[in-house]
Amino acid sequence: MNMSRERFEELVGDALDEVPNELLSLMNNVVFLVEDAPPDGGDDLLGLYEGTALTDRGWDYAGTLPDRITIYRNPTLQVCDSEQDVVDEVAITVVHEIAHHFGIDDQRLHDLGWG
Repeated sequence: MNMSRERFEELVGDALDEVPNELLSLMNNVVFLVEDAPPDGGDDLLGLYEGTALTDRGWDYAGTLPDRITIYRNPTLQVCDSEQDVVDEVAITVVHEIAHHFGIDDQRLHDLGWG
């Protein structure tokens, strides 16, 4: 599947627009990024959450750089056959990585169908 970076970024923005405002308002100190490829050859990695989950933040959590949620364009396009597939996969990946920000681990996400 081929898609421009601009269109892919637009789809990530659309996926974020679908997240309920009540949930987004609970997110704290996090940025969303789009990169073409994951570091270190993780060719099957569609997204990555880097940071300290809200559930792990203690009294000493202050003055830290924002958590990062990165959505990877090339691996996503590789697993998709159509633009609608990309829309669906980006939405799933965005929800998956947001869940990590809230402290939900991969096993629980798989159990819930967001793996």
